[in-house]
Amino acid sequence: MNKLEQLKQYTDVVADTGDIEAIGQFKPLDATTNPSLLLKAAALPRYESIINNSLDWASRQGGSDREQLNNGMDKLSVSAGIEILKVVPGRVSTEVDARLSFDTRLTIERARKLIRLYNDEGIDNSRILIKIASTWEGIQAAKVLEKEDVQCNLTLLFGFSQAAACADAGAFLISPFVGRILDWHKANGDKDNYSASEDPGVLSVARIFNYYKQHDYKTIVMGASFRNTGEIEQLAGCDRLTISPQLMAELENDQGKLERVLDASKPNSNEALLVENEQQFRWSSNEDAMATEKLAEGIRNFAADQVKLETLLKQKQL
Repeated sequence: MNKLEQLKQYTDVVADTGDIEAIGQFKPLDATTNPSLLLKAAALPRYESIINNSLDWASRQGGSDREQLNNGMDKLSVSAGIEILKVVPGRVSTEVDARLSFDTRLTIERARKLIRLYNDEGIDNSRILIKIASTWEGIQAAKVLEKEDVQCNLTLLFGFSQAAACADAGAFLISPFVGRILDWHKANGDKDNYSASEDPGVLSVARIFNYYKQHDYKTIVMGASFRNTGEIEQLAGCDRLTISPQLMAELENDQGKLERVLDASKPNSNEALLVENEQQFRWSSNEDAMATEKLAEGIRNFAADQVKLETLLKQKQL
């Protein structure tokens, strides 16, 4: 077996792309999208009719230009998700507008709207994950939504305090960003290169995984944002890994042996249970410069790509 096939023995593989053809090629369990991935996908010929149909639907709903644009964006996200669900057996993650990352109420409202749009097309909640940034406000929104049978993917997760709070809130899944953690350490530390086993992003995800299993949390750990296949191999055995088509292709073309590194039945952790209130969470996050900076940067970048998508839709409305 190639390394991708071996990895699938230990870990559920998720496609980190909106490219439906690529998803079909590598046959992952799930797929995840975000504004940046949807912006790239929107340039593909297959998405032209999806965009036009989303705009037509939004126009029929009426309302102000802003309301129609919001409706068109949400319909586009859901329509792309529905296309992806035709080629994956599991779930698709659909992201709430990053500009709502610091508003619990509006995040909940937007998540409910996305779920309604899926339900209106006959898609059950069990096939959808709502992606929300791992801010305090986002985590509290997920806590409410999980009780409504709306399962959440807490994204832009960089710090242990975020991970502990997500598990305590009962989040279905978290997406710790391996590569972006590495990027920060290379830019701010005294090392330019790390071996895969010393990679700060790998070590962060392994710590979270082992902590969750030690304390019997059911929240799924899905490593994300990989820079190379070495990072992926060092997390073999993690609950899930979301991988770009390029890196899946590299694994598929590698016939070497892939060893399991993480094992839920043998957690390598003796950390005390961490349960924080809002004040403690904010202080812990503030003390973690990497997590604070990368979370803020991630929200800004997703918001910027959301605006680019909106600009694209506005141009097609004219």
